[in-house]
Amino acid sequence: MTILLAAGAAALFTLGTYLVLQRKLSRIIIGLGLLTHGANILLITSGRRGSPPIIGEGTPADFSDPLPQAFALTAIVITFAVTMFLLGLAYRSYQLTRDDEVEDDVGDRAVAASRGTDDMEDLLVDEEESR
Repeated sequence: MTILLAAGAAALFTLGTYLVLQRKLSRIIIGLGLLTHGANILLITSGRRGSPPIIGEGTPADFSDPLPQAFALTAIVITFAVTMFLLGLAYRSYQLTRDDEVEDDVGDRAVAASRGTDDMEDLLVDEEESR
């Protein structure tokens, strides 16, 4: 069962990473959700040994560790808040541009196309001419 959960977490990490690398904001937000679900599965899986920590039901040395469950609960709350924030940003971006595609940054293009010169004006002129 642990191997199955680890494979499920790996699949969530793979799909989440693929979606985060896309150019649409909606796919990026879904990808972040998948990444956090994979992390929560790994946290819960790490605490799945021993018996449930119920008083009077066994020796305390055999109890499972409740700390991964607390971490997973905290991660769920933080993920919810970050997702709502990103959805708000995506909605505002959609209102302004009527598209949810992430555009290239001029500074990023300058770094990628650096030819050993610091002449940003040529890159800015090229950017304006391409529009």
